[in-house]
Amino acid sequence: MKQKIRKAVIPVAGFGTRMLPATKSIPKELLTIVDRPVLDYIVAEAFASGIEHIVMVTGRMKAAIEDHFDHAFELDTSLRRNGKDAIAEALSKDVPSVGAMSFVRQQEAKGLGHAVWSARHIVGNEPFAVMLPDMLMVDSEPCLKSMIDIYDRHGGNVIAVEQVDPDLAHKFGIVSLAEGNDGPLITGLVEKPAPGTAPSNLFISGRYILQPEVFSYLESQKPGAGGEIQLTDAIISLLGSQEIRPFEFSGRTFDCGSPAGFVGANLHMALGRDGVREAVLEEIKLYEAGHRH
Repeated sequence: MKQKIRKAVIPVAGFGTRMLPATKSIPKELLTIVDRPVLDYIVAEAFASGIEHIVMVTGRMKAAIEDHFDHAFELDTSLRRNGKDAIAEALSKDVPSVGAMSFVRQQEAKGLGHAVWSARHIVGNEPFAVMLPDMLMVDSEPCLKSMIDIYDRHGGNVIAVEQVDPDLAHKFGIVSLAEGNDGPLITGLVEKPAPGTAPSNLFISGRYILQPEVFSYLESQKPGAGGEIQLTDAIISLLGSQEIRPFEFSGRTFDCGSPAGFVGANLHMALGRDGVREAVLEEIKLYEAGHRH
């Protein structure tokens, strides 16, 4: 009998070097998309997908993340004292219930694989999700929910993939596929293949459902690219013994760890917001008319 996907690991220990100097004192995960930290959107996706418990893997100078998901008593009191009960209620509703979130420290910056391995004692011996906090994935149905639906039908492991221009494939982790008895299976992973050698145009885009056996591979794994423990290397090791299925995400994905992706995410989400859309469209109109100063 398949175990339910109850837990999601979100690694938030990275330095956010691509977003310096903004991330010198603010965790990159708390940079805002319109008026919500990007991490809020990732957490909301997890809970909307049926996740019951989120494990945040943090690092030094990331205490603000834990504070963000706590009840802010002083703020709540001040808002209510000033008659802003609606805002206070909205903030309270966003706070996860007691016990729904854990925080574990990645004490050394050894890569994504090491960050996931750091959550092993909380995850335990059950399948789990991994959600990269930089990747804001927008669609009518949460990406992770669609992946859990595939897992519920087939079990095993599931990885979200997206199409990329073949000329850019050398910048990404690319999967190779083969047709199985009941749908496509991932048969290989290549991290940043040399130009012209990519086995497909599908790249790994930031959501995973993994079986707990991945922890044993991460435990003994040697450093890979960049001298870090790479999650993709452990997944390659899983290929020999477990099925790994792709979920081709067809929504919009924004890499909020880069300036271009971050601005794109802000623009996309702003255009979907009443009361904000109009001002953004007016600014675009002025910019295109040459009013750029």
